[in-house]
Amino acid sequence: MFISQPTRSTCIGIDLGTTNSCMCVFDKTTPRILENAEGKRTTPSCVSFTPTGILVGEAAKRMEALHPTTTISGIKRMIGCQYKSDKQERRPYKIVKGRNGEGWIHINGKTYSPTEISSMILKKLKKDAEAKLGKRVDEAVITCPAYFNDAQRQATKDAGTLAGLKVKRIINEPTAAALAYGIDTRKENEGKNIAVYDLGGGTFDISILNINKGIFQVKATNGDTMLGGEDFDKAICQYISKEFERKYKRNLQGNKKGISRIKEVAEKVKCELSSSEESIISLPYLDGQDSLEITINRRKIEELCKKICKRTEYPCIQCMKDAKLRKKDISDVVLVGGMTRMPLIQN
Repeated sequence: MFISQPTRSTCIGIDLGTTNSCMCVFDKTTPRILENAEGKRTTPSCVSFTPTGILVGEAAKRMEALHPTTTISGIKRMIGCQYKSDKQERRPYKIVKGRNGEGWIHINGKTYSPTEISSMILKKLKKDAEAKLGKRVDEAVITCPAYFNDAQRQATKDAGTLAGLKVKRIINEPTAAALAYGIDTRKENEGKNIAVYDLGGGTFDISILNINKGIFQVKATNGDTMLGGEDFDKAICQYISKEFERKYKRNLQGNKKGISRIKEVAEKVKCELSSSEESIISLPYLDGQDSLEITINRRKIEELCKKICKRTEYPCIQCMKDAKLRKKDISDVVLVGGMTRMPLIQN
């Protein structure tokens, strides 16, 4: 008689990011990144509501330029935060005051909390992880910015629960990064103070860690939950919009599709100029009738983003003060997050 054995479940680690999310599993002695259904190591933190259903990840990201009012990105910046009417204009989709005082998304006559939108992203990660591993995934450890408050951490945990995951722990992103790099296992790091500078798509964190017998002690943390790659993108978007206005003597206000296309190309140009010196921006029929083509170089991007980059300085200084340390007391700096690939940040 054949008796089927219950499928084993496993626990995964999830970096729930503003721009992209990532999942991994602990494989014997080291963490291993899991590819999603599309074969990629990161999944866009994007959800699109279409007439035929809800798209998540890469498929949703492709809808953003054409359907900006029904495609949600950057939801991490809203999770666990109270509604502020002045923020509504910054997003192409409609934001309303939710039942719990949070900003909720209003689409096609329905409202969704940031927790619900985040859970949709987590559901995809869970499904993709199960397909990759060939077994159930019921548990997860999810990262969040070190500077997230209790409400934001609880909302992140609730998103995991809604996605069908038992959230074993919410761990600070800088601590997770230090563990992933194996900083705690290196003997030469014993007794040292290490700063983890984490600049992602929507949030910035700085943490100073001290290592004692392989155990991390977080001496201080600081950051800005409203500072990240999106702000750099906006600066580039404004420049492109002004170039269009200068050339054609009219602006793109109210043209949500045009603005969404600029946002898409701004992000690409920012990434390109991290490794190249020059890039061409080409936007055919941007407002339905006129096209824009301009050449932009790294020097110009750095000029546009210099003030935003400088905003990371105060949290770093404050973090050192809280830790009662000076610059010379920091032995190493670990750069984490996609934005740290930008030469302006590294320099």
